[in-house]
Amino acid sequence: MAKRKAYPSDLSDAAWAKIEPVLPKQRTGRPRAHRPRELLDAIWYVLRGGIAWRALPHDFPPWQTVYSYFRMLKRGGLWEQLTDALREQVRQKAGREIEPSLLIADSQSVKTTEKGGRAASMAAS
Repeated sequence: MAKRKAYPSDLSDAAWAKIEPVLPKQRTGRPRAHRPRELLDAIWYVLRGGIAWRALPHDFPPWQTVYSYFRMLKRGGLWEQLTDALREQVRQKAGREIEPSLLIADSQSVKTTEKGGRAASMAAS
């Protein structure tokens, strides 16, 4: 199959080099019909463009295949792993500790009840 023209949402070679080692390895059995990078480029296209899976252009793998790969990675915790790895790199580059050491919660971001104390936990009469 001929190589498709690149989209702005496609992974750069540098980004791919960081992501590839984290991806699940090929299991035994039938070889994959589509390369993981192809599938990730399609996922980025959908997510960055805010489009429906079914609206994926025809020069990508079938939308059902792309969506199945996305779900497999989500269930396997890959998105969290990637987010954690990227956060660590950004923090390290900024000269900070890899793990945040402080959490700030203010009254605007923490849900509370309208009434405090016992009144909040008692049934209305």
